[in-house]
Amino acid sequence: MKINRLDHVSINVNDLSEAKAFFLDLGLQVQAEWELDGEQLDRIVGLNDVKTACVGLGMPDGETWIELVKFYSPSDEKDIQHPFANTLGIRHICFAVEDIEAIVARLKKNGTEIFSEIQQYEESYKLCYVRGPEGIILELAEKIR
Repeated sequence: MKINRLDHVSINVNDLSEAKAFFLDLGLQVQAEWELDGEQLDRIVGLNDVKTACVGLGMPDGETWIELVKFYSPSDEKDIQHPFANTLGIRHICFAVEDIEAIVARLKKNGTEIFSEIQQYEESYKLCYVRGPEGIILELAEKIR
């Protein structure tokens, strides 16, 4: 028995169009879009009367997906929460990027919150944390060659 690979990361959002546009601008590609509901989905996710819309976004290499999920029902009564990088639990997604300066400049221009300026970690990486729509935290990492 073994784990073969990470298949996908699911992110629940209120504004599916805004989140989709953010990740497309970052360079991901739409692989699929669909809606789901019904008793089987209720049993899978452990909720009642579930109705969702989803967008599957892939990396250019096609290996890993991000699924953006909008729950039409039931909705999260707590609404959008903005955790910090040190909040317990799953907190951010890291993308290996090329030309981090250009990416961060484009994100700033589009109003994305940047946690800090680009920092160099030893002689290995340039790193930067950003907050996308609905509090989604991304780490951008460019390997120094």
